[in-house]
Amino acid sequence: MKNETFEEKLAHVKALLEKLMDPEITLEDSVKLYEEGLGSIKEAQKLIEEAKAKITVIEQANQIVEE
Repeated sequence: MKNETFEEKLAHVKALLEKLMDPEITLEDSVKLYEEGLGSIKEAQKLIEEAKAKITVIEQANQIVEE
């Protein structure tokens, strides 16, 4: 399975939300989509945290060079 980018995960969550808004959706399907959406959101949050960590490393390296 390929690793999705943050933008792909966000698009996936948006697509799930649209499905959840369908008035014809069953309760069972709603719960499955909700669970899937939460998983995608957690994965997206992890990507954000990884990006923050990389930015911190870059900023720290830049401070060392400037000194």
